[in-house]
Amino acid sequence: MEVTWWGHATCTIEDSGVRVLTDPLFVQRFAHLRRRGGAVPPPSAALADVVVVSHLHSDHLHLPSLARVPAGTRLIVPRGAVRAVAGLRAVRRRRDLRVTEVAPGDTVRIGGVTVRAVPAEHDGRRLPVGPHRVPALGYVVEGQARTYFAGDTGLFEEMAKEVGPVDVALLPVGGWGPGLGPGHLNAARAAEALTRLSPRSAVPVHYGTYWPIGMGGVRPSEFHSPGAEFVREAALLAPGVAVHLPAHGERVRPEVHR
Repeated sequence: MEVTWWGHATCTIEDSGVRVLTDPLFVQRFAHLRRRGGAVPPPSAALADVVVVSHLHSDHLHLPSLARVPAGTRLIVPRGAVRAVAGLRAVRRRRDLRVTEVAPGDTVRIGGVTVRAVPAEHDGRRLPVGPHRVPALGYVVEGQARTYFAGDTGLFEEMAKEVGPVDVALLPVGGWGPGLGPGHLNAARAAEALTRLSPRSAVPVHYGTYWPIGMGGVRPSEFHSPGAEFVREAALLAPGVAVHLPAHGERVRPEVHR
């Protein structure tokens, strides 16, 4: 079982011969954000058996990046996403994507893995004007290991129950600006999530990649520090969890057996 972090919330989970790509974002710049950490992923990063999208925000459901995945790829999105995002319908037609909409508790089988949708505590709208009718999700990918991709989420009371036992947790620890609103994890709250989930391994994501144009000097620690801060916080709160801190584009093999 291997995980490659491409930057932001984009990862490739390889398990049981299946490649699962999360929230693909493959551009140097979009909207008011510029990539400041790591190179734009190579074309091979878009190769996947299945792509999962956690919610409709444009840094997670990014239509030009979805247009780079191979024709015929399975795409799993929150229920209601196709209706809510007209551009997704166009990409589906052009790339012949096999779209499956899911809600918490739904499962999809792809080869040797099962993908299960779980709740997330996050505003799932297609901002800035989308109606609040499509929930944000996380996903548990179960093959030889059980890997939790949280997408974007805050802590929530039933997190351990809803997610269930996992071996590896891919947790967001930052953002793309000098502050985080509700429905997000920072490094400390992500470490608290480890105490609830009790995984064998963890990988911090969603930090150190994109930053608003013209704001390079505004609280730069919020851009650079969340990964290392998560390592420190996890060592204090969840010392039994092996934390991996990959560079952009680096592949790691998390511990999955106790």
